[in-house]
Amino acid sequence: MNPASINLPLANLLALFAGLALAASPHTERLPWWVNGWLALFFSLRIWIATGPRRLPHRAWLVVLAIGGAIGVFLTYRTIFGRDAGVTLLVLLMSLKLLELKVMRDIFVVVYLAYFLALTNFFYSQTMPTAALMLVTVLLISASLVSFNDTSRRLADSLRTAAILLLQASPVMLLLFFLFPRMPGPLWGLPQDAFAGVTGLSDSMTPGTLSNLSQSDAIAFRAKFTGNPPSRRGLYWRGPVFWDFDGKTWRSGFSRLNNDYQLDASGQPFDYEMTLEPHNRNWLFALDLPARIPPQARMTQDYQLLSLPQVRTRSRYLLRSYPQYRASAGAEARDLAIALRLPRNGNPRARALAEQWRANAGTGPDSNAAVVRQGIEFFRNSRFEYTLTPPLLGENTVDEFVFDSKRGFCEHFSSAFAFMMRAANVPARIVTGYQGGELNPVDGYMEIRQADAHAWSEVWSGNDGWLRVDPTALAVPLRVDSGLAAAVPQNSNLPLLMRVDAEWMRSLRFNWNALANKWNQWVLGYNFDRQREMLTLFGMESPDWRSLAILLFWSTAAVIGLTALWLLGRWRRDDPVQRAWTDFCRKLARTGIQRGPGEGPVDFGNRAESALPQRAGIIAAVVALYVQLRYGRDAAQPQARRLRKLVRQFRP
Repeated sequence: MNPASINLPLANLLALFAGLALAASPHTERLPWWVNGWLALFFSLRIWIATGPRRLPHRAWLVVLAIGGAIGVFLTYRTIFGRDAGVTLLVLLMSLKLLELKVMRDIFVVVYLAYFLALTNFFYSQTMPTAALMLVTVLLISASLVSFNDTSRRLADSLRTAAILLLQASPVMLLLFFLFPRMPGPLWGLPQDAFAGVTGLSDSMTPGTLSNLSQSDAIAFRAKFTGNPPSRRGLYWRGPVFWDFDGKTWRSGFSRLNNDYQLDASGQPFDYEMTLEPHNRNWLFALDLPARIPPQARMTQDYQLLSLPQVRTRSRYLLRSYPQYRASAGAEARDLAIALRLPRNGNPRARALAEQWRANAGTGPDSNAAVVRQGIEFFRNSRFEYTLTPPLLGENTVDEFVFDSKRGFCEHFSSAFAFMMRAANVPARIVTGYQGGELNPVDGYMEIRQADAHAWSEVWSGNDGWLRVDPTALAVPLRVDSGLAAAVPQNSNLPLLMRVDAEWMRSLRFNWNALANKWNQWVLGYNFDRQREMLTLFGMESPDWRSLAILLFWSTAAVIGLTALWLLGRWRRDDPVQRAWTDFCRKLARTGIQRGPGEGPVDFGNRAESALPQRAGIIAAVVALYVQLRYGRDAAQPQARRLRKLVRQFRP
């Protein structure tokens, strides 16, 4: 046990601990339970040590605890690297550092660790609430640093000083944000686990997986149309396409790129801008079907839009889509053979019904269309129920859904329809994506949420190409016409804002989402393209990194210089003690008592008292108070006000 080398004031320690607690608080829900307990224990232990003349633990104990904590992190995450393991290890070591706070160097180390811990919160969330909380955290940590440098200051004064320092640094921060050369990609790479658990759709579909996704109201992407948007029935946002079916799970299989993509379309197109949230996949979403694809994107033979790099940052791209089209790609013999492939056994009742449809349709040129019409009528008239909590299915998933439970989600409907089409010798596949969207009247963006995730079928019709058939819309039209909330029973487990119809809550949500969208577009989405657009407004048509570096250097130097001049002038102008003394000397000068260039205040006061004996008392009081405030240690604000009052009252 070693005694602490210096006396650390409890109030300053509590301010530092409060900043550390704010920096660590968002992580507590992500940290293992034993780490949260560790953190609470060592925080409490350090506060207990600070409340009395107690000794700090010996360094040997801290080394043992550090090794034990590292082993615990490794056993929990199977690594000590990566985002989650790294943040956990940082929290553990920071809490241990609190137990060896002895000198100012230790304080500096903990403060810098706290700054970095605050930064790590942006690895998980970059929303406005997170930014606001971290701003308060930085303010409190900076105030504690100011307090430790001058232990006689009150915490309120330290907070004010820290706030002034942050305000003074904000012009340089804004210049760095707007002018620092942006790279076309991210400036640094995050570990793979930094994107775990954020993707919505999957590269496979098993009945039951999308039902969990539909209970999330997180925004998947936004779209802003140049003119009027399509009707809700036309809002099919295309994503992954599934071909392979093993009896339970649909998978994408191998999708060939369409290097010469051309769309046979007609009618009035829709032009729109997409803002896609990061999901760590290559998928891009587009309104069925896009005629123009963005740069750095490719189209597959089954009309899935893919990004060349994985979507790890918020992405913006422009599209043009046609609601009327003929999708004829992906119809080679091997493609159609895959679109007919089924397991050898399973779902005998669905197979028998599909074979009956084929028999009724005959073998003519329109037989496939006749089979599709029979399937549509079956799903339209079978009284299926749309639910977020479908029953658990056994081996014959299609049979049990179609003939027994009749309760399911969009994946159940699309899977059953595609299976029965294949069983009737009609090529079919499944398309997943999103259906619908809600137009935000505040900013004009259409918001498509994870709750809008959807799956539908496509069948091959020969001359007409691949045709969309949405069996969910056939069985439960409300899902497409009015959205998820209208299609499910009233007692379904939907997010709060999807269940509440209060107008004021809808208005509040729209305004908040519009504000969050501005934050995403202009702060988080300020990338290379945005920077080039902004600089173009100032006459820099094609800025490169050299011109940006020069502009950043000189603009930062100018801002720092102007701020220094302003602070210097403000310091000279706003010194109340010196201003009061100058006024006092000016009043005496009007009576002929001029202060000499090298005359000190005491000598000048003695000469003034001799010349004006009737004012000797107030002159002596002014001089004594000025000397005390200017050269003494006690410069309290009330005494400065008293000096100004005496000078105002002085009449030579």
